[in-house]
Amino acid sequence: MGTDETAAPRRSQRLLQVLGPFLGLAAVIAFFGVVAPSGFLTVYNFKTVATQTVIVGLGALGMTFVIVSGGIDLSVGSIIALASVVTALLMREGAGAALALLAGVATGGLCGLLNGALITGLRIVPFIVTLGTLGMARGLAKFLAGEQKIDAPAGWLAELMTKSPKPAWMLFAPGVWLLFALAIAAAFTLRRTVLGAWTFALGSNESTARLCGVPVARTKLWIYALGGLFAGLAGVMQFGRLTVGDPTTALGKELDVIAAVVIGGASLSGGSGSILGSMVGAFLMSTLANGCNLAGIPNFVQEILIGAIIIAAVALDALRQRRA
Repeated sequence: MGTDETAAPRRSQRLLQVLGPFLGLAAVIAFFGVVAPSGFLTVYNFKTVATQTVIVGLGALGMTFVIVSGGIDLSVGSIIALASVVTALLMREGAGAALALLAGVATGGLCGLLNGALITGLRIVPFIVTLGTLGMARGLAKFLAGEQKIDAPAGWLAELMTKSPKPAWMLFAPGVWLLFALAIAAAFTLRRTVLGAWTFALGSNESTARLCGVPVARTKLWIYALGGLFAGLAGVMQFGRLTVGDPTTALGKELDVIAAVVIGGASLSGGSGSILGSMVGAFLMSTLANGCNLAGIPNFVQEILIGAIIIAAVALDALRQRRA
């Protein structure tokens, strides 16, 4: 009898944790559907929201692995900027779009690998390390760009983020479909592979994971490198969207990415999270920004809302932890 009585509340808590991000997204859509119905509830605007979600969504894919492992990465926004600058430089020098794309992604991967190496090698908490590399990556981006925007032909990279794709039957930008495909691959990796199992083990209890034979240092290197690769791809997409390499772009974007993952049900203490939840959280953040713009709500209000959402999501997670 006692087991049945405790099992029911646990099932309801898990169900609420899964449905929570969807309910939050539905509430945001309903709110702006009332506040700005003429501009918000249109097919074109939903295409816009989906395209805007690509940058945050790609960052959230990598951040999910990092947060589930019990870490944090504050350098995501700066890595996006650096990758966009590297991509623009190569395109300006006449390199092909494919080579520029690979270089941008590789730049992000190297930054992530540096984060992982510093965290494991120096045994410094991820918050401090990535706070430092945040400034390093942003400074390097400004140095490479000469502290100004880099105008360069985007080639077919611009087509990845167009709101009116060709052929028209694609409905959404190719970058949106790429995000969906990578989300499926990331979800499979997190839930069905050894790396995913080790990621959850690290976040649940690193000491126990080490005793169970998990290669802690190597796993962290993989996790942060993976996060960097996704951030690098986000930087390439940002270049395709803006068609310039901007060293000041994505300023504060790490907060949007972290908020998306936390809203999606991940715990900042590690050990829980899902790719599906993070994707819903990313769409919620983009919908919130888009709706505020259409409703004429000032940017500072958006920043206040994002901060409040992060605090509320962390508070709810802490409440779940205490009840558990």
